[in-house]
Amino acid sequence: MPLLPAPPTGRDGVVDWVREHLGHLSCDDVRPSSIRGGQAAADEALAALDVTGYAPRRSTVLPAGSRGASRLSPYIRHGLLDLPTVWHAVEHAPARDRGKFRDELLWQEYSRHLYARVGRATNRPLRFGPPRVDEPWGKEPWPEEMACMAATTAELHEDGWLVNQTRMWLSSQYSVRAGGDWREGAQEMYRHLLDGSPAANRLGWQWTVGTGTGKVYGFSRWQVEKRAPGLCRSCSLERACPVQDWPTAQAGPRVSAPEGLRGGVTDGGPEEPVVSGEADAVWLTGESLGDRDPARHARPDLPTVFVFDEPLLARLRLSGKRLVFLAETLAELGAEVRLGDPVVELQGRRLATTWTYVPGWTVRSRRLEVVATYPWPWLRRPGAGSLQSFSAWVR
Repeated sequence: MPLLPAPPTGRDGVVDWVREHLGHLSCDDVRPSSIRGGQAAADEALAALDVTGYAPRRSTVLPAGSRGASRLSPYIRHGLLDLPTVWHAVEHAPARDRGKFRDELLWQEYSRHLYARVGRATNRPLRFGPPRVDEPWGKEPWPEEMACMAATTAELHEDGWLVNQTRMWLSSQYSVRAGGDWREGAQEMYRHLLDGSPAANRLGWQWTVGTGTGKVYGFSRWQVEKRAPGLCRSCSLERACPVQDWPTAQAGPRVSAPEGLRGGVTDGGPEEPVVSGEADAVWLTGESLGDRDPARHARPDLPTVFVFDEPLLARLRLSGKRLVFLAETLAELGAEVRLGDPVVELQGRRLATTWTYVPGWTVRSRRLEVVATYPWPWLRRPGAGSLQSFSAWVR
C-alpha cells in the first residue's frame, strides 16, 4: 500500500518531498508559489483582510501594490476558509466594498450549486455555442510578444494566482479573439491556479466567452491601459497592437442546456450528520482541508487520511506549485498521506467524512465504507429552480 512519508513542515523540505513523491505527476518543475499553503497562512490572511476600497480597486492589475483583490481564493477553494466565515469577516466594512466583495463570494457559491446540479456537464456550453470569430487570428492565442499576455501568463505560471480582471483577459483573448477551444484554455489555466476548481474555473470561462450568457467579453487594449497603466508602453507591439480595437466575435447560437439547468433540485448533502457506525479515520478531500473540516472537527480523536489520487493527477497534470500548496497544508494537519486510487487505498477502513458537491466524491464514497457523513458549510443551502443565470439565482 503506497503510504507516503509525512511531508516536512519547512518549505524547502516540502518542495523536495513533492519532487520525490509527486514530481512525475506535475506538468512543470516543482517550485512554490508566493502563497503558502496551510491553516496558519489561511488564518493570517483572513486576520489581515481589509476590503476598504475593494469596490474601486478589485479590477486593478498594475501596480500590483494597488490591487484590491484579497488573495483568499486558494484557501477558500480547499476549505481552509469556508464561505460563511469569510462572509462574516467583512461585516463591518464600508457598505459598497462589503457588497462587492460578498458578490464574489456568492459567485463562488453559485458555481458550486451549478456543479452539484449538472456535474461534468459544466464542460459543455451552458446555453449558447462557442464564440464565432470573423477574422482568423493565425498566431498563438497568448503570444509572448504582447506585453499584456506575457505579464499575465508569467504570473499564472510562476505564482499560480491572478486577479479576476486578467483571468478575463486570458479567457477572452484565447477564445473570443483567437478562436481557441475554451475548454482547452480553461484546462491550461486550471493546471496552474492554486484556486483552480472545475466549478468556478469553468463557469468563469463560460461567462467570458459567452456560452453561458450569450454576451462575449471583448478584451482589447482599452482594458490594459485602464487596469495596468504603463504596460502598453513597454510592449514591442505598442504601435501595431493586435487588440487595438474591440473584437467582432459574437456568441454562437442557442444550444440545448444541460439537463437540470433550467429546473430541478440541487443535492446539497445532509443538513445534519448522518452516522451509521463507528468510524476509525477521517477521510479528507481536496475540497475540505482545513482544521475546521466538519468531520475532523466532530471527530478530533480520529486519525485523518488524505489520498493523492494518482490516476486523476496523471490525467490532469497539475502544476508543481499546486501540489506544494496541498503538501504544505497536509504537513500542518499531520495527516496520513497516501498515493494511489482512493477507493483502493481506503478499502477496509470505516470512514467519517464531509459531504462535498463534487461528482467524483459521490462516486468514490459509494464504493467505500463511509459510516459518518457531515454537512457541507453552505453559504446558501441549495434548493430547487433554475440555475441558468447568476443574476436570477442571487435574487
